[in-house]
Amino acid sequence: MTDIKVLIVDDSAVVRQVLSAALNQASGIQVIDVAVDPVYAMEKMSRQWPDVIVLDVEMPRMDGITFLKKLMAQKPTPVVICSTLTEKGAKTTLQALAAGAVSIVTKPQSNLRQFLTESADDLIQAVRAAAKANMRRVAGARVPVDVPPRLNADSILPPSLVAMARTTESIVAIGTSTGGTQALEQVLQGLPRVCPGIVVVQHMPEKFTAAFAERLNHVCEIEVREAVQGDRIIPGRALIAPGGSHMLVKRSGAQYQVDIVQGPAVSRHRPSVDVLFRSVARSAGSNALGIIMTGMGDDGARGLKEMRDAGARTLGQDEDSCVVYGMPREAFKLGAVERELPLEQIASAILGVRGHQP
Repeated sequence: MTDIKVLIVDDSAVVRQVLSAALNQASGIQVIDVAVDPVYAMEKMSRQWPDVIVLDVEMPRMDGITFLKKLMAQKPTPVVICSTLTEKGAKTTLQALAAGAVSIVTKPQSNLRQFLTESADDLIQAVRAAAKANMRRVAGARVPVDVPPRLNADSILPPSLVAMARTTESIVAIGTSTGGTQALEQVLQGLPRVCPGIVVVQHMPEKFTAAFAERLNHVCEIEVREAVQGDRIIPGRALIAPGGSHMLVKRSGAQYQVDIVQGPAVSRHRPSVDVLFRSVARSAGSNALGIIMTGMGDDGARGLKEMRDAGARTLGQDEDSCVVYGMPREAFKLGAVERELPLEQIASAILGVRGHQP
């Protein structure tokens, strides 16, 4: 198998050095070059085109957003953003995702060498996921992972064989990862204010989810916000799980609300789709619709199967419309997906949930 060829673009010599060392030690990945800014990067790319670009967004001479737009117009190529954990960095990174970047790896403003060394596996997994990205979907749009030990949803919430009784109110649970920022924007923008309450896990680092929710709230008719403890799930509202925490759905009387909890990474993620889906299976049962969308890995597959076994309707995004057909494929193989749909039809399927037909 041919190695994944990587170009690193960052104005920090330390970052370039540490990222190169981390990637070159991984099997199947080769850093073919580094560049101090996008201008130098384009010169180097004219001689050898990379399979994946690891890109900072704040650099001299040309910022990462401008570079991304030029790149996607010329030759769409998978890009992993390496950005700082700051409010300003989060907003800029979301602009990069909207411009066509595939995923995010975070870096702090201090103690950089230790952080990047300890988080090498996040970077490696992001690069491998990016290399599998369907760039036709990324370019055509409107538009991370702990290795030790692999835990399942039992570590956060025990399984239950009893589903909640059927009620008149339905909720929708969505899980997604790589490519999900653009996909979620398309789905949520397609929903009118009168739609079922929605809960979402998008694999995204801490601090980025608040900016992501804020961006969606500005471009969608429905209310979108980062979830906080005790938030109610009500029609016309989508709650995004905060990065670094798990989100569960609980039922209190006739109302559904979210529970934000700490705990270990599940399926190598926090928040985890498996945790969200299991909680929905327990608390909502046949009153729910579960949707698994584009993403690398298998987080959400088992949880969606639990939802289907509890009587919920379940959907998977189809392969042709996914940026990475990993999570939906694993869910389909497990028998968790009732039917697959292209991204363009998912909003209509949400509106078809009982009690919310347009």
